[in-house]
Amino acid sequence: MARKHILHMLTPLKHMSPFDVNMALDAGFDAVVPYTGVELGEVTGLVQDAIFSRPPDAGVDTGVFIAGKDVSLSLDMFDAAKKAMVPPFKISVFADPAGSFTTAAAMVAKVEKALAAKFGRGLKDTRIAIFGATGVVGFCTAVLSAREGARITLAGHDGVERVKKVAAEIKTRFGLDVEAADGSTDAKKETLAEKAEVILTAARAGVQVISKAQLASAGELLIASDVNAVPPAGIEGLAVNANGEQLEATKVVGIGPLAVGNVKYKVEFGLFKRMIEADETVTLDFQDAFSLAREIAK
Repeated sequence: MARKHILHMLTPLKHMSPFDVNMALDAGFDAVVPYTGVELGEVTGLVQDAIFSRPPDAGVDTGVFIAGKDVSLSLDMFDAAKKAMVPPFKISVFADPAGSFTTAAAMVAKVEKALAAKFGRGLKDTRIAIFGATGVVGFCTAVLSAREGARITLAGHDGVERVKKVAAEIKTRFGLDVEAADGSTDAKKETLAEKAEVILTAARAGVQVISKAQLASAGELLIASDVNAVPPAGIEGLAVNANGEQLEATKVVGIGPLAVGNVKYKVEFGLFKRMIEADETVTLDFQDAFSLAREIAK
């Protein structure tokens, strides 16, 4: 009898995301078991319960998914899960807190494709301003872009202090240098837009971050992308289904949330499938998500 593919889903939050549960089951897991309110110190025990309850050759049929909304905590939980293995007892681990790893991967991959197709260049040395940078998607977007050599500025909607902390966290955890800037007023956002070649917005749903006037004044801007599908758009005038079309009255190419979301969906689904179909256990984080997004994005 074939062994069941079992996924244990850990989150520090009160609820596990129904989105992630559906995705995992649709990808082919036979059983998906959520664990809520999980603290960092509890990860080792839960993982070791999972690995020791099945023989070593069943490790490939067992997985742990790390959820939540705090990217630093999720990365710490991811590391704790990996360290909990006791070879030959091992299982697969996939982290995607609030869908942020796969969403960020999709956004950066779509921007990279558009830069190459429309402007004959890559991410390296491209000046990118990220709004909504204190959130999980903004954080991961900054890391992925900076790893590819982009010059990143994190814009703080409430001043510079919180984005300075994000920049310091990125430096400490990944050894990457990103800038922090004050984006708390329209004038300051306009200044940041004028210096940017790419604008990425990952603010909370239903909040307009960048206006048409700010886009129009950004003379060197090439691409603007948003992950917010709830009206109003994070970038005024950007259609939710924009996929490389020029924004009205500008030379800026737009990439809307549905174009990003289509890739994000395929990436998360694909990584769940990879866990199920792998011949050996795997560990998957946002870099793995980015690699797959690059294959999928058009």
